[in-house]
Amino acid sequence: MSDATGNGHGPSGNGTPTRVPPDDPRLQPYAKHPAAVELVATLAIFLGVLGFVGFGIAYWVADSPQWEAATLGVGLLATGAGLIMWGKYLMPQGPFVEERHPFPSSEEDRAAFSAAVVDRGGLVLRRRKVLGGMVALASAVAGIVLIFPLRSLGPKPGRTLFRTNWHTGSQLVSLAGRPVHVNDLNVGGILTVFPKGFVGSSPDQVVLIRLSGGPDPAPLSPPGKTSWGVAGYVAYSKMCTHLGCPVGLYQEQTQQLVCPCHQSIFDVNSGAIPEFGPAARPLPQLPITANGHGFLVAKAGFDQAVGPGFWERP
Repeated sequence: MSDATGNGHGPSGNGTPTRVPPDDPRLQPYAKHPAAVELVATLAIFLGVLGFVGFGIAYWVADSPQWEAATLGVGLLATGAGLIMWGKYLMPQGPFVEERHPFPSSEEDRAAFSAAVVDRGGLVLRRRKVLGGMVALASAVAGIVLIFPLRSLGPKPGRTLFRTNWHTGSQLVSLAGRPVHVNDLNVGGILTVFPKGFVGSSPDQVVLIRLSGGPDPAPLSPPGKTSWGVAGYVAYSKMCTHLGCPVGLYQEQTQQLVCPCHQSIFDVNSGAIPEFGPAARPLPQLPITANGHGFLVAKAGFDQAVGPGFWERP
């Protein structure tokens, strides 16, 4: 196989590669205006550096998944675009052809070939010092800020996934913080409530429904839970047992709660067992009663973990 360029810079007759002179046309970049391309590539990688720095700020200060995704995306895309421009338009266009020679090569042949490769690579780096430095800076900044999310791997949740802020005597309050009285809801009414002092806490959100009127507890079929309601009221965790979406749609005629995310349906008159959809477990029920002033309070906390399943869940 002979040198494709035919300019006398190919391997020597004994198979030893010769050094490529700096003015060899094969070492010239593909771009017609390499200085302009180098400037654009440098600016793109610099934009990537700013994106990585923005990701670090968004993670530590803003704590916003949207900003974290946006800044990390800018960092990766801009840096990638700069590297592509460098590799496609600023690297030697070649081709470089080497004669097949007997194996194994002699020490002299291998030394000459290594020198030729180092010559070519060193020439490219010497020509692009600013761009190479910017790539090194982007790599260093990206490597540092991408360590930050390791903090989110801990601490271990321990038993916190099994507990909520509901306990014996916790008063049911609305999102506005107003205590709920037994006369507040009509039959078929529904209200999102929280334990007093923890309004807005996602794991503590409970959907309160009045299934019937009168002083008797709501009719519940699961054994052992017939006294978990009061005056026709029942209370269930609002976190779907599938993926934790808020189960806030209530069909009064069928007495069913519907999860708007994946359409799991729960029968609230039978312990909120799932009747349709991907949810596999009932919504945990909160036992409630009324205090001496007629305000609704919890008789106890949940008897199981709320929300979707996790590894430690029995």
